[in-house]
Amino acid sequence: MATRLLSDEVAWALRLWWEANASTYADGTPGAHTVRYTPGRWAQITPWPSALEPASAEGDAVVSRAEVGTAVSDALRREAFTEALVATYVWGKGKRGTPGGSGPSALHKILALDRLELVLADAVTALCEHGATAAYAALQGQVPGLGPAFFTKFLYFTGMALPGVPGMRPLILDRVLARRLRWMAAAVGRESKYDPDGSIAAWVWSDGNWTPHRYGVYLAFMHAAANQLSAMEGWPSDSAPDLLECALFNADYSLWERARA
Repeated sequence: MATRLLSDEVAWALRLWWEANASTYADGTPGAHTVRYTPGRWAQITPWPSALEPASAEGDAVVSRAEVGTAVSDALRREAFTEALVATYVWGKGKRGTPGGSGPSALHKILALDRLELVLADAVTALCEHGATAAYAALQGQVPGLGPAFFTKFLYFTGMALPGVPGMRPLILDRVLARRLRWMAAAVGRESKYDPDGSIAAWVWSDGNWTPHRYGVYLAFMHAAANQLSAMEGWPSDSAPDLLECALFNADYSLWERARA
């Protein structure tokens, strides 16, 4: 994968996604990527970011990546690291958060950790001084219930907010994205006959608990693949890797099946 990056079939599927979504992401960034959530289901959560609708609001609300980025930037200026985490967690969970369910109840338990603010502060320091992989390592296993699918969202938005982060900027890595990588790795394995049954791809790109090294591999792949796409017709030439991440996450899975056919 490091050599081939995106196959012609996958590049085709991604360009087809862009064709359908170019007007939404006209600036070449995923800032308009919105998530629907129900504020009232998070009533037990504090601190509650002002960028989100009040928890007393009725019905559903939407929040975009750009709005979460602004909320995180504001929180980091005040060193309100827990507030920044809440903004990214609610955006990441969206409508999957239910009263007393895995979203709000899990976040409530995370926020109960006495040293949470210190752990988050240390991760931000690691990001600023050493880069994304070091920040990932600083968070892995440190907060019960906060796994990489959600703490990489915190790192992603933090990386957006802070200028001068060394090396590759952090990106979100969750189960959906890992499965996209697994699919691509399995295709390479079949073609090369190195991994004919896809077992190595399944082990490398498991559904979670990725090592800092694997996260670094993911970042290197995504940044290189974004450059590959930017050089192709039918993809914005000045786009950043997070647009690719957004496309990989949101593209209709049937496109991948068609690419395989």
